[in-house]
Amino acid sequence: MIAALVAGLSRIDVEETVQISRSTLTTAVLIVLVWSSMMSFGGVAAETVMLYPNIFGDAPASLDRAREFLVAGGPSDYFPPLGATVVLTCLTATAFTLREPRLRWWIMAAAGVFIACEFLFSVLFFWPRNEIMFVDPVGTHSPEYLRQVAQEFVAGHWVRLAGGAVTSALALTALLRWVRMRTLASNGHNGASGAAGRAGALR
Repeated sequence: MIAALVAGLSRIDVEETVQISRSTLTTAVLIVLVWSSMMSFGGVAAETVMLYPNIFGDAPASLDRAREFLVAGGPSDYFPPLGATVVLTCLTATAFTLREPRLRWWIMAAAGVFIACEFLFSVLFFWPRNEIMFVDPVGTHSPEYLRQVAQEFVAGHWVRLAGGAVTSALALTALLRWVRMRTLASNGHNGASGAAGRAGALR
């Protein structure tokens, strides 16, 4: 009888330890997701204010200056690793929260918006225009065409900015909901433990 009781208590302790570890990992992954998505959004917002007026404000002359300036490093060195981090943490967080429908849809929505606006839209819209403005040899395209492409690039940029803002908001909402769920669960567990202790003391 005692051996069975000890075995049962040990199994409960192991299950609680696994649950705590999973909860801790989920919290850590969600924090990384919020951090990376906000860093990505902040980078896009900073580009909008600081870089884009200098790069696209006086095309094609400003494009030539950007070619000379963005040599040692540029947005292509910053955003791809950060974007990969956002996508990987979205996938990881989704795997950890599959059993939490109140949470997983926020994370899946964040992943969907980010992939659509930051990756697919970039591949289909920005990459061809980057080639025209910054990869093709100078003089390949007429000034009028370069101005048109620059205006299209700036207009499409607002899609990325909006997508980054929505992704960050969804990720932050998921984290806040998760913290609230864990707090309520912890309070409920502590309340149940206290009631059990009081009941045992009365026996």
